[in-house]
Amino acid sequence: MVNAISGRRARRLSVTIVGLVALWTLAGCAAPRSASKADLATQQNVDLSRYAGVWYEQARLPNRFQADCAGEVKAEYTLQENDRINVVNQCVKEDGSREEAKAEGRLSRRFAPPDTARLEVRFAPSWLSWIPAVWGDYWIIRLEGDYEYSLVGTPDRKYLWVLSRAKNADETTVNRLLDYAGTQGFPVQQVIKTNQ
Repeated sequence: MVNAISGRRARRLSVTIVGLVALWTLAGCAAPRSASKADLATQQNVDLSRYAGVWYEQARLPNRFQADCAGEVKAEYTLQENDRINVVNQCVKEDGSREEAKAEGRLSRRFAPPDTARLEVRFAPSWLSWIPAVWGDYWIIRLEGDYEYSLVGTPDRKYLWVLSRAKNADETTVNRLLDYAGTQGFPVQQVIKTNQ
């Protein structure tokens, strides 16, 4: 009798979980995109093979997933087939230990034709990649120099990064990119500089 009750509860729980995931997915697909998000200009003609490689973070808007990063923040992007990108983010925490996060990137599926400046990344396991909500925007807003500096953000203006190829970047260039981000509606007064 106990096993029969446990079996029924397990089936109900499974059906409930599947139903909630389905509703969550449908709600994410049906959610309207605000016009202000679409107004974020991105860099034209980004060559992803030239964008690939190591980037050092120089500044960012504070975010929950980098809350433990004290410094030495870098990202490595490796271009794969079909414009897929392997992402490895690293940083040093307050206690001196290293933290690493791996992700997959791809061209955003919301735009036709695809735009190489409008990417999306997934840090969730690959078996969840069918859920739209696990993909986060990664838009290349502006490049400076010969792919030496990159301003990256999200169309909702919640996330922003200034990246450079050199570990110690030119402060004037970093500030120019932040000034540009301010003209695009990002709250640059909240930006924190990264200890490299």
